[in-house]
Amino acid sequence: MKKYLFALTLCVLPFLNQAQEKQIDSTAIFILDKMSDIIGDLGSVTFILNSSVDKLNANNNIEKHYKHSEVSMVGPDKLVSRSQGDKGDHAFWYNGEVMTYYSFNENNYVTLEAPNNIITMIDSMHMRFDFKFPAADFFYPSFTDDIMDEFDSIQYEGQKMIDGESCFYITATNKDTNVQLWISNTMNTLPKRMVIIQKDKGNMQYEATFTKWELNPEIPNAIFEFTPPPGARLISILEK
Repeated sequence: MKKYLFALTLCVLPFLNQAQEKQIDSTAIFILDKMSDIIGDLGSVTFILNSSVDKLNANNNIEKHYKHSEVSMVGPDKLVSRSQGDKGDHAFWYNGEVMTYYSFNENNYVTLEAPNNIITMIDSMHMRFDFKFPAADFFYPSFTDDIMDEFDSIQYEGQKMIDGESCFYITATNKDTNVQLWISNTMNTLPKRMVIIQKDKGNMQYEATFTKWELNPEIPNAIFEFTPPPGARLISILEK
């Protein structure tokens, strides 16, 4: 997670001073581990992610940019996602061999050879081309360990209601960043909402809300294959 989620949303978090005493709540860790175990056991999943991120405009004022993403995955090597927002309409297709990025606005696409599992593919495409995949880090087996590495305080703050649903509320902080997580208080213990606040950058925020989780649905293999629309242009991109 430290390689991807917070880097792709807002910032690259600094490494903590290892000599600094941490405050780690065992209840918070238990909830995060349970969530990761459930996600890790899924054979397939679909969900919707609605997000917003603060950006500075030309006048140096904060603006919120919104995005709606629909994601489907079949482990270990199939993913498709479509994101629509202020920055355009685009999608990814991954079939275990290649990853295709397509822009609906520009009607162009690029197809790249990719590693043979979702997590390695996401890491590779983000590192090489700065592609950003919705909510990727919740699917990393090291999710809890990465939070423990990056933050000096992780606390369970009780239960809060989100959209009429009771959720476990967990906070994680270091000197630059505050992260708030709401995890559904259900048998499935899935992510409900996340907020990242950059204390070192005027409290600029990233917020993401999960809805319409479907666990282990039957998803046709054809959905992960990209077929260029009429007139679509094949383009090339440079590694960053």
